Amino acid sequence: MPLDPQVNARDGYLLLSTAARLVQRRLDEALAPLGLTRAAVIALQAVSPHPMNQEQLAAKVQVQSQTLGRVLARLEAGGLITRTRNPHDRRQFQVEITDAGEAALKAALEAESAAVSPDFDGWENLLEQLSRFVNTFQDPRQAQGPPRN
Repeated sequence: MPLDPQVNARDGYLLLSTAARLVQRRLDEALAPLGLTRAAVIALQAVSPHPMNQEQLAAKVQVQSQTLGRVLARLEAGGLITRTRNPHDRRQFQVEITDAGEAALKAALEAESAAVSPDFDGWENLLEQLSRFVNTFQDPRQAQGPPRN
């Protein structure tokens, strides 16, 4: 008996949403003693490889620049990043992680890893499927599948 795609989509969405909330709660609990949020860790991870302007960083982490600005303000106040105005375009800020930010990021990643159960043996398959799923939303052409003859 074929599966109803609408029921599968709805059930899949509910499972995905529940899983995301559970993981977020677990990670929030792990990061709280460090004084970090998941949004802060995502921003630190994104800017760690190299400095970039705030708009580039917002695009990389897929949030609005204004939303990211609040996260960056807290990180800057904590000495974890620096933001300097671009001398050629005063509207842009160059964001760079500090040594303290690198140390905080390392501690956060360790705390996150410790918060996830090592008993789950399906990481490889889950990562592959979620990557395909996310790519479908990022590139709607992939959602349509290959052209049919």
